[in-house]
Amino acid sequence: MENPPVPANPAYLDPQTGETYSLDTPRWRSDTGGPLMITPLPGIGRVHIDTARRSLWRYAAAFPILVKEPITMGEGLTPLVEHSWRGGRALCKLEWFAPTGSFKDRGATVMISTLREQGVERVLEDSSGNGGAAIAAYAAAGGMRSKILVPAYTQPGKTVQMRAYGAETELVPGTRQDTANAAERQAADIFYASHNWQPFFLQGTKTLAYELWEDLNFKAPDNVVIPTGAGSNVLGCDIGFCELLRRGEIDRLPRLFAVQPENCAPLHATFLSGGDDLVAIDAKPTIAEGTAIAKPVRTREVLAAVRRSGGQTVAVSEQEIEVAWSELARSGLYVEPTCASVAAALSRLLEAGIVRPEETTVLILTGAGLKATQRIGELLEG
Repeated sequence: MENPPVPANPAYLDPQTGETYSLDTPRWRSDTGGPLMITPLPGIGRVHIDTARRSLWRYAAAFPILVKEPITMGEGLTPLVEHSWRGGRALCKLEWFAPTGSFKDRGATVMISTLREQGVERVLEDSSGNGGAAIAAYAAAGGMRSKILVPAYTQPGKTVQMRAYGAETELVPGTRQDTANAAERQAADIFYASHNWQPFFLQGTKTLAYELWEDLNFKAPDNVVIPTGAGSNVLGCDIGFCELLRRGEIDRLPRLFAVQPENCAPLHATFLSGGDDLVAIDAKPTIAEGTAIAKPVRTREVLAAVRRSGGQTVAVSEQEIEVAWSELARSGLYVEPTCASVAAALSRLLEAGIVRPEETTVLILTGAGLKATQRIGELLEG
């Protein structure tokens, strides 16, 4: 492995104001209350991949901070499985092969490892399930304490998992947004390691782009279809593929398609408006509970990423999600309903001719069906 490129003074960045802050002091938001990013990094080439590491830490040279002792459980390197779909060809990225059963482990390993490096000992998170499980697991693995706020309606299989890791859990009545609001209030007393706010979480999800590039023999796919709530996978793919483009490892960005349930599709509504300011919606319950976020905090950044790639947003109905989930399951892919939305979206995109059958299209399947046994049981009984 060659010596990696050295970033020019990486820092926290407020994308709205351009203000930067030193990485020496852990932060979860800017002085004006906005979410932070990391200043653009040069990216790495194939010669900088540490192929001896059987985890996403093989891409550690692409991270802004050197972590001496990462908290890792072998996350990353998930299967990419070819699958026929509606006359087209899809490559399914099985992110549920992560240690806690969802893609959130990518962000959790990098974020929690970095925060521990910065001296944080206790973390707070709010989650509808998968994010909380990931933060609880990696905090436990790193000898840190965690508290997770969870919507009261969350599937028991997810809250049990958090508690099993030793996390303090608190059920919050009301909507997913009510839980996020409660977490922001409690952040005055516990460091807020939110997967929606933390820029180091996105440094973890960007490894999805690097991994797809490596999976495809160091080429970019044509399309990546992503279940989207707050947009951490959309942003991760944008950051990672932009780094690869900047470094000259790829010659174009793949189109990113951000998929939301019609019952809670604020990013889709905003995209259709042509603007950047979040369009208010009347959120309704959805089977895709992992993406039920009515007020994503990084609306501008997520939509900029989609537009920059030449992609678009897609909103799918509850019926379309159920049908897609059933077809995936009957073909051997047992996913939670949230990520079945991408298969439903691909059906739409193929039918409209926006995605062509011969293109290389990746579906990001983010979580295991075992996470939603009760909800899936209701589907089968219905």
